[in-house]
Amino acid sequence: MTIRHVVTWKLAAEDATVRAEQAKEAARRLNALEGVVPQLLSISAGANMAYPEANWDVTLVADFDSVEAIEEYQVHPAHEEVVTYIRSVVASRVAVDFEV
Repeated sequence: MTIRHVVTWKLAAEDATVRAEQAKEAARRLNALEGVVPQLLSISAGANMAYPEANWDVTLVADFDSVEAIEEYQVHPAHEEVVTYIRSVVASRVAVDFEV
């Protein structure tokens, strides 16, 4: 069984240019976890590229072997560093985990 973990963030900055730069940085930091966090089967993060007035700003899609693997990923020191940055710029977060 593979669990797909999808998270999307709306960033707090009111200026669309600032939000875009912060979204790119968040995606860069998330993608850098590949090969660092052993529980990750795959990871892809990206900043929104269209309709910034309506769309959310950045999304993560990551695959894991189990819910337990997601829980281990969440407390991995490299992930916690990324979380610290994202929490400093985020307004809202939504997530879903489902079997693929």
